[in-house]
Amino acid sequence: MQERNVLNYIDNVLENMPADWLKLTTHRLDIYNEELAKTEFMGQFEYLFERDNATTSALSALPTAFDYIRLGHPLSSVLEWTIGRMNELHADNVIAFSSKVAPVLAVLRKNLFLNKKTRICYSDELPECFDIEALKNVYGYNFELQQVDNLDKIAEFEGSNVFISQSDDLAKLEIHSNIDFYISLQAELGSIILVNTEENESYIGEIQHVRRRETIAMTPADCFKVLQQIIGKAATAKNASADDHKKNKASVVDSVQKITATSSEVLLGSCGLSVQYAIMMGLIDEALEKHKGKNIKIIVPPNCYGGTNDQARRVAACVENVEIMDLPVDGDNDMVQSTDRVLDQVAAQDAVPYIIAEIPTNPRVEVPDLEKLRAVLSKERKTASGEAAIDPVFILDQTFCPNVQFCGEDGILSSIKTISYVSGSKFPSGGKCTAGYCVANKRADSLMINIGRHLRLCDNEATALQVEILAAQLPSMNQRIKDAYRNTREFVSFIEETLPEAKINFVSEELAEQGFTPSVFSLDLPTRGNSEEEREAYKRALNQKLIDMMISRIPNESKYCVSYGQLKGCYWTIPATSTQGTTKEDDKDYIARVSVSPDLDLALHKEVFADFVADL
Repeated sequence: MQERNVLNYIDNVLENMPADWLKLTTHRLDIYNEELAKTEFMGQFEYLFERDNATTSALSALPTAFDYIRLGHPLSSVLEWTIGRMNELHADNVIAFSSKVAPVLAVLRKNLFLNKKTRICYSDELPECFDIEALKNVYGYNFELQQVDNLDKIAEFEGSNVFISQSDDLAKLEIHSNIDFYISLQAELGSIILVNTEENESYIGEIQHVRRRETIAMTPADCFKVLQQIIGKAATAKNASADDHKKNKASVVDSVQKITATSSEVLLGSCGLSVQYAIMMGLIDEALEKHKGKNIKIIVPPNCYGGTNDQARRVAACVENVEIMDLPVDGDNDMVQSTDRVLDQVAAQDAVPYIIAEIPTNPRVEVPDLEKLRAVLSKERKTASGEAAIDPVFILDQTFCPNVQFCGEDGILSSIKTISYVSGSKFPSGGKCTAGYCVANKRADSLMINIGRHLRLCDNEATALQVEILAAQLPSMNQRIKDAYRNTREFVSFIEETLPEAKINFVSEELAEQGFTPSVFSLDLPTRGNSEEEREAYKRALNQKLIDMMISRIPNESKYCVSYGQLKGCYWTIPATSTQGTTKEDDKDYIARVSVSPDLDLALHKEVFADFVADL
């Protein structure tokens, strides 16, 4: 009876759920409590279930589950709750991935630090992309494999028993007591990992963090399909045919190559961080082969986007001979001078330099002197023993300005080994999906082989639906960038006139003429107080007051959200509490970051800002 109640309730939920559950990549943060994300959603969802309330209004009022599709979303949470209910597990013990390999990597990563053995058992076969040699030699993971034809043959083990199964009935899983982690592969939809026994619950947070930083949760569309399977309904969404997928991918590749002025392979990942992870692991693989025994230095700005910062440090923690070096780039720091100094240090150590940087920077939207940056990156350096130092690879996150052709034959960085990547949840898809992409200039073209290999190894390639969305959205991207920049420039000019005491970080007219036309700016509001602490507290409160006014007065367009490059509206956030979530406290920016779309009621936004200033 209990199982039937669950299935009937989920049937009603799928019928009545808000449309945004399927469509949004970034959910509103005004109903989002980061510390309670999944817990708060699940608790209130459980409350609705107990009262058999699956009305659209009730579901719409639920607080946001997690944040971004990487970490999780309402439908992934509902899926995990359903599987948990049907198999007598707590929902936290069930975690859905878009990747078939990432949950295995999550357990291996945790056990690496625990110095604990891992045995991977499987019934049919391992995922085709499971690269045993690379996982051991590049990622540094230690494990043994065992094929079994019966769950009863999985014996106790001094370590973690991971069981990989295929074609399961997710409502009736047979989770043997000797299995620590049960991973159910769901064909092209991804996988679901179930954490068994209380002693393994310490893994839950680590597994979720892998999903947040190196891959994504199972997408909303695919979670919807799995839920339909569980309740015994045929999937309502049709899968693209093989021919359609091939055409969509060809269209995306063509668009990206035209936008970037490159001829390199175009790699499409499930999100920007999936792509970045493949870049880092691919380059480490390259260094292990071509620079045997040498240390690898990942050089990264300490206050850049939190996902980049955190992921780089997570990689360095796992792989021997890989170390993070800070690259101060914002505020009083100059990217060119910092790069010159850090590369001198790396050269003296005869190490392999990989630089990750955002241009323009986030959140202060600064662009370095590119001629000087090219000169510094091209500079011939010597090791302490007088030999030629290893040339750097420049890994460029150009999400803010994906239209700038850094990697073209005539691009400013054409003489430097450069890999460029973009988060697809921004301008490439207009916020409709998370898929990202990367390309290389001619000097770095050969590096794409290993990067592609690691993207596939982690099963982090873009899904068919993501590719379909990119195919539809990319052709209009450059025009949307122009239109959004025009709105942003007008809004910035209005703020400068209305509140001249505010400090605005935005590109100059001169930089815009060079092609740097972002539609995001940061706003450092004027403050007051008798001490630094008082002034900081006043400014933070003022930031929040402005954002609250905008989202309450213009709820259909102004959102409290971390996104950028959306098709419509205006998005407000405080980087220190969102995008810089894992950045060191001293490097955080407690300023307002505003991103403007090509389609919004700019006159109304000006009116609300004027009212805000009048109330100061």
